[in-house]
Amino acid sequence: MIQVYTGNGKGKTTAALGLALRASGAGLKVYIAQFIKGRRYSELKALKKFKNIKLEQFGRGCFIKAKPSAEDIGLAERGFAKVKQVISRRKYDLVVLDEINIALHLKLLKLSALINLLRQAPKKTELVLTGRYAHPDILKLADLVSEIREKKHYFKRGVKARKGIEF
Repeated sequence: MIQVYTGNGKGKTTAALGLALRASGAGLKVYIAQFIKGRRYSELKALKKFKNIKLEQFGRGCFIKAKPSAEDIGLAERGFAKVKQVISRRKYDLVVLDEINIALHLKLLKLSALINLLRQAPKKTELVLTGRYAHPDILKLADLVSEIREKKHYFKRGVKARKGIEF
């Protein structure tokens, strides 16, 4: 199955991490690839406590506000190669591609490559894709799509990102 969490609201990664926690509790093996992210988010520390969850980051640790650099592209490509390897080895039951939709949107990766990977993935492997701007072709291919929309956000009142809540 392919699940997609997209939209402009807060909570896409959080939803995927919640699913990873549930899967871990059921004894499933979980692999999480975070695209674009390289910062030391609090979930990294928490997830190290779970023997059946592995998380790797493929980003520089800063938001990409302008044209992506060669380093951004290289990190995304390295992450995608790792994900292909992880899926082909069939070692994990749940594979989360965190912020893959943003990586596609920024053209760090090729849409056709991701679609091929999704189509060729073993049926028993649950795949989760997160991030804003999910491509219509990805949405069409998905078995579940949740759009998380912002109705109100405290950032607009000047509240800064808080440790343990946003990072």
